[in-house]
Amino acid sequence: MNRIDGKKTAAALRERIAGHVARLKADHGLTPGLAVVIVGEDPASQVYVRNKVKQTGEAGMNSLHFALPADTPEADLLAKIAELNADETVHGILVQLPLPGHIDANKVIDTIDPAKDVDGFHVVNAGRLATGTGGLIPCTPRGCLMLLKQTVGDLSGKRAIIVGRSNIVGKPMAQLLLGENATVTIAHSRTADLADEVARADIVVAAVGRAHLIKGDWIKPGATVIDVGMNRVDAPEKGPGKTRLVGDVDYEAAAAHAGAITPVPGGVGPMTIACLLANTLVAACRQAGLEDPRL
Repeated sequence: MNRIDGKKTAAALRERIAGHVARLKADHGLTPGLAVVIVGEDPASQVYVRNKVKQTGEAGMNSLHFALPADTPEADLLAKIAELNADETVHGILVQLPLPGHIDANKVIDTIDPAKDVDGFHVVNAGRLATGTGGLIPCTPRGCLMLLKQTVGDLSGKRAIIVGRSNIVGKPMAQLLLGENATVTIAHSRTADLADEVARADIVVAAVGRAHLIKGDWIKPGATVIDVGMNRVDAPEKGPGKTRLVGDVDYEAAAAHAGAITPVPGGVGPMTIACLLANTLVAACRQAGLEDPRL
């Protein structure tokens, strides 16, 4: 069984990005800029944002961080996004989700300039992905695809199943795999005989958000498993009130069947932030009329 090391792959990608950034500065006087906006004090979001800000700076990019109070009116957040849309030194805009309940996340996403939508969530970018006409690709699916191509090679003709149908991971992952000529099934909470569907797949992408939903004996021998799930569960063995992170796949049991599998943590997570930096770099190049960098 091959344990897919997302940390190592992400570090190599960040190194390539830093090289491109240095060349952009030297050859064109251009420094990619990423603006991250967070509303409120969700603990998990705070950790994600800190990591994003840190890695943006390490790649040589300009990092802007806007922390707004939880009671910020929706209109004020939309005004901040409009300001960032107009700022030519900002090439990528990310508004950290989830947002407080009084703010409509869809309205926020729709306000971001699609050319600066480095999360890839805007309907314009979703449409471009679905029609194969470019656009910025959501970071987690992009990272998953990189891990798959690195591990499997040619995906053409492979039977793939994605468990989860979110706009953030499941649907764009399906489009990416279709683009690689895989045969794709999207499964979800109402799929009948989920175990049988998974057992037919050469590639399993789990992105449903339910701890250990996918059992080890469901996995086809030799299949490649990409576990996007990040679920916090009780860990009494670590002490009272302690928790640990687990994926949507029962890792230990699945590893006995899979040809390759991502761990949680240390698999997909690091790739998501690295691909955010990649999208910022691509967005900066496109806004300057330059070719996309080879990553």
